[in-house]
Amino acid sequence: MSQSAYQGGSPAELEARLRLHRLPGLGPRRFHLLLEAFGSASAALSATATAWRALGLPSESAHARRSVEVREGAAAALAWLERRDQHLLMWDDPAYPALLAETDGAPPLLFVAGDPVLLEKPQLAIVGSRRASRPALDTAAAFARSLAQGGFVVTSGLALGVDGAAHQAALDVGGRTIGVLGTGLQKLYPQRHRMLAAAMVEQGSAVVSEFPLDAGAVAGNFPRRNRIISGLSLGVLVVEASLASGSLITARLAAEQGREVYAIPGSIHHPGSKGCHQLIRDGALLVENVDQIIDTLQGWQRLPPAPCSQPAQPRHVLEALLLAAPQTSEALASNSGWPLPQVLAALTELEVDGRVSNEAGRWFARPA
Repeated sequence: MSQSAYQGGSPAELEARLRLHRLPGLGPRRFHLLLEAFGSASAALSATATAWRALGLPSESAHARRSVEVREGAAAALAWLERRDQHLLMWDDPAYPALLAETDGAPPLLFVAGDPVLLEKPQLAIVGSRRASRPALDTAAAFARSLAQGGFVVTSGLALGVDGAAHQAALDVGGRTIGVLGTGLQKLYPQRHRMLAAAMVEQGSAVVSEFPLDAGAVAGNFPRRNRIISGLSLGVLVVEASLASGSLITARLAAEQGREVYAIPGSIHHPGSKGCHQLIRDGALLVENVDQIIDTLQGWQRLPPAPCSQPAQPRHVLEALLLAAPQTSEALASNSGWPLPQVLAALTELEVDGRVSNEAGRWFARPA
C-alpha cells in the first residue's frame, strides 16, 4: 500500500475514513465536520445516532455507517491500495497538494492512479468543449505541448474533445498530465478514454478522483470535479466553450479560488466562441500564445534569458527549422540562444497556423 495512506493515522483510522467516505449525504464539509467534532473517523463511527443528529447530519448517513455495503466498499478500497501505482491522499496528509488544500470544500480523500507527486507540481488546466471544432482541438494540443515542454503539468477532466486533446498532446512530447474524473477510478467515464487513462498511468502521469472507486457517472458529480481541476492548477485556459459549457463552471471556480483565467477568442459567428468571449468580458485574460500565460504566473521560475541578437519571432523560428529539422524545442532554444518560453510561444503560433508540425517531440517545418 502507498505509504502516504498511513500518514493520516493508523490502519484502523484509514479504514474508518474509507467507511465515512462512502456514506450517503456526507460530502466534504460534513466529513470535515465529523472529524472536528469527534477527533477521528474511528470515534465518529462509534458515536451515537443522537450525536450525529445534533450535528445536523442526515439520518441516512448515521444508519448506513454500519452497513455491510459500506464495510465491503472500504475493504475493496484497501485491497485496491495494495496494487502498484495506486495511492490515497488524505486532506491532513503532508503529501496532499497544498494548492488544493487551501480551497473551500477540499476533498477529504483523493484516490490517485499513477504518480501522486505530480499533484504538487506547477499545473495549468486546459478545458473546453466536448464537441470541439478541429481548430479548437489543434489549438488545445499546441498549447498543451508547449506548456508540457516548458515544465508544466497539463491538468484536465479526461472528457472527450478539448480535454482529451490536451492530455494526449502532453504525453506525445514526453510531458506529464493529470486527469480528474467525475466518477470513481474503477468506473472511468467516458469509456472511449480508457486507453488514454491507462497510457497516462503507464507513462508517469496520473488519474485522480475524490469519489469512491466504484462511483458511476452521475451528472452532479462533474461540476464537483471541476473545482479540483481549478484547485490543483495555477490557472485555467478555456479553449472553446459555448455559454452552457461546464468549462465556464471551471473558470468561475478558478476565479473564486484566486487562480488566473485565460480564454482564447474565436469567430463571433461560432457558438463555441461565445463562452470564451463572455469570460473575456468578465475579466479573463485573452491569450494568443503560451508566453502570454507564463508571463502572468506568479512564483513560476522562468529560465534565465540567454543572450540573443533578436527575439524569437515565429518567422525566425520557422527559418531555423527550414535550415535544420527536425529539432526539439529545447534544441532550438539552445542552438539559437533564444529563451525557451519565446521558442514555445512561437512554435505554438506556427502550429496553430499550420506552418509546423510536431512528431514524437520533434518539430518539422511544413511546406507553404
